[in-house]
Amino acid sequence: MAKKTISTSVEEKLKALYDLQCVDSEIDQLRIVRGELPLEIEDLEDEIVRIESKIEKHENEKKSLKNEIKEKKESIKNSTELIERYKNQLNNIKNNREFTSLTKEVEFQELEIELGEKKINEFKAKIVFKDELMVSLNESLTEYKEDLDSKKSELSEITAETEKEEKELLKKSQVAQKKIDDRLLLSYTRIRSRVRNGLALVSVDRDACGGCFNKIPPQQQLDIKLHKKVIVCEHCGRILVDSNILSEK
Repeated sequence: MAKKTISTSVEEKLKALYDLQCVDSEIDQLRIVRGELPLEIEDLEDEIVRIESKIEKHENEKKSLKNEIKEKKESIKNSTELIERYKNQLNNIKNNREFTSLTKEVEFQELEIELGEKKINEFKAKIVFKDELMVSLNESLTEYKEDLDSKKSELSEITAETEKEEKELLKKSQVAQKKIDDRLLLSYTRIRSRVRNGLALVSVDRDACGGCFNKIPPQQQLDIKLHKKVIVCEHCGRILVDSNILSEK
């Protein structure tokens, strides 16, 4: 697509830019009304996802712990049955070697039961800890969701009040942009994106740049008044214009 070049005087170019800036500044003001709400909503949504992920992780770990307890109880049951069987066999033992072997088996299974019960108690303690942790997480989740609903409602109200006006201003901005050649429009857009107040065009006030307040050399001031060319501040990069152009709006 060919670049748009509009043949006009420097003064006309600057007036067209200033007209555009006035419209864009009005759009900026409407967006300032919304303030930090969109970012706050995004942060809350991210935090909710993070908490929900934590809750899910603890739920899965609880399920694993409960399965571990189930397996340990089954193992204890098996050991108990083996002990009963070994003790019955002891009544029919006829030599010391078999007696010693069965006795060791009984002792081993009793140790297995003891270790299994210890593990079950550890798992139960972990479950209790996770339950307490999840209560706290769910409370935080509820608070964040309530805060999110409140901020979304607030943003919806503000958006409803300003949406129509913003759409109209955006149309005006698009119309104003068509009066400016692409190269100058690109410079304007770049400057606006990097300056705090969004003002790409500023006047010279008391021999200084109206954006950064650094002194402007007398010759440059004369060139600005005569509209010989588009001049930018060598300190902040803003486009400098004669105050008469600003006062004509």
